[in-house]
Amino acid sequence: MPDTGRPSRRAVLAATAGLTAALTVPATAHAAVPPDPRRLRALISGMTLEEKVGQLFVMRVYGHSATAPDQADIDANLKELGVRTAAELIAKYRVGGVIYFTWAHNTRDPHQIADLSDGIQRASLDQPRGLPVLISTDQEHGAVCRVGKPATLFPGAMAVGAAGSRADAHTLGRISGAELRAMGINQDYSPDADVNVNPANPIIGVRSFGADPDAVGALVAAEVRGYQASRVAATAKHFPGHGDTAVDSHTGFPVITHSRDLWEKLDAVPFRAAIAAGIDSIMTAHIQFPALDDSGDPATLSHPILTGILRGELGYDGVVITDSLGMQGVRTKYGDDRVPVLALKAGVDQLLNPPSIDVAWHAVLKAVQDGELTESRLDESILRILRLKARLGLFDPPHTSRAGIERTVGTEAHLAAADRIAERTTTLLVNEDHTLPFDTRTERRILVVGADPDSPTGTTGPPTGVLAAALTELGFSATALSTGTAPSAAAIAQAVTAAQDADAVVVATYNVTAGNAQRTLVTQLRAMGRPLAALALRNPYDVAQYPSVKGCLASYGWTDVEVRAAARVIAGRVAPRGKLPVPVQRADDPAQVLYPIGHGLTY
Repeated sequence: MPDTGRPSRRAVLAATAGLTAALTVPATAHAAVPPDPRRLRALISGMTLEEKVGQLFVMRVYGHSATAPDQADIDANLKELGVRTAAELIAKYRVGGVIYFTWAHNTRDPHQIADLSDGIQRASLDQPRGLPVLISTDQEHGAVCRVGKPATLFPGAMAVGAAGSRADAHTLGRISGAELRAMGINQDYSPDADVNVNPANPIIGVRSFGADPDAVGALVAAEVRGYQASRVAATAKHFPGHGDTAVDSHTGFPVITHSRDLWEKLDAVPFRAAIAAGIDSIMTAHIQFPALDDSGDPATLSHPILTGILRGELGYDGVVITDSLGMQGVRTKYGDDRVPVLALKAGVDQLLNPPSIDVAWHAVLKAVQDGELTESRLDESILRILRLKARLGLFDPPHTSRAGIERTVGTEAHLAAADRIAERTTTLLVNEDHTLPFDTRTERRILVVGADPDSPTGTTGPPTGVLAAALTELGFSATALSTGTAPSAAAIAQAVTAAQDADAVVVATYNVTAGNAQRTLVTQLRAMGRPLAALALRNPYDVAQYPSVKGCLASYGWTDVEVRAAARVIAGRVAPRGKLPVPVQRADDPAQVLYPIGHGLTY
């Protein structure tokens, strides 16, 4: 790559003299002062074509350090990226963004994350004409979280939907954003703006606020405002709407069969709300939506959807980012060299995590050199990206501090706020014969049995153990027995035997279907005649699979904060206040609604 510039940090700060002062605004007035496009265009005009191409990419990189990762991470980087470190990735490709993953060993603890973020920023600013980096992650809370304890972990979206509080959604975004910002993360791929109307949706589900588009839109807007008040770019996903799929776009190519009219009334509503709230970025979906574009292309590569509808009809002029380009949904029809070029032609600004950065980067470069893409088209996207970086105050230059982490990340006040929000989410669906709450005088010995799915990042887990410990702290004598998500006959027999010594049983279920052995477990425990409470750890639809159980609750998630809140409801320490944000259909007749949106009992 040609190098014709002066040393970067000084050059960039000199070139942007006055820019920071004009752009840096209080956290509570995130976008009150618009960036000066003339100054940003001046930066763009001084960039080489190769630097411009790099600004469009957001890339994964292995390791806890930007310059000195572990040898295993160096090996992984060499194999997948052709570089050793994050610093080398930036030097070679001049990427404008980096995404953090737990499995890439980016998120060990808050101080390490902050050091990694600072190292990435230094590596970029030290390049000729170096620019600050958008550092991003998927911190949705609930089922999808990349930064775990000791950071504050909140209930997931559907749990927040059950509480129905815009104030809670705003608080979640504000606190989570402040903690991410303290660790140097300045773009979060949250909130999920999908309207989950398909109980069989394998990839969205509890990541959605619910099935009512207006309610979802209100909570999306509140969370967006919360994040962006903390100067972290929020990202509404997955446009034009991923809530009615039975296929996971990570592994297949979903097709949405909604009519244009239904899309307007259902899927579009939360995205319109996000745009009205000033959303910084919107992520595309790798789905086929024939009513919006009958070409057979995924929305990520659709000019009619991204430019025609999102930019033209919805009036959105913020950053558009693809979902991961390594997902099967976007790779079914075209090769990895064509996907990034077609995405840019469709109207995308940021290209997220292609399988091969070398293939994708050179494909975009060649497309400009060959005239398929114009350099001015790249400039449009880079202006949006730089405008966002400026609005976030990243030209300041960005840095973190140990003191900032200590006073922000996982504080007692933040953890208490998460607990208070969680207490408003647990939903009591069935309570025949006043089965709940359990009483320490009559149901002192409790067996907690059932599914123990892998705990979301950074939580204690497993959920049966967390639940038993929480009930014990509340005055019960609780023991945990994990039987798994597909219990064997031996595991079920062991649970039944253990229940004989208990005064009451809590059975935790996880995505129960008609043929799943969890149903057998619940049925056999119910037949013992002891007080039994079934807790749906993820999808609330589980309740339809065991209609004879007299006490049923939904927590919408299995992180510690959600499980502990359910324990307080089971123990009667707090009254259940959650209301179903999705309808639950009968298992034997899905056309019939068993429990409608808004259903929820209390004590």
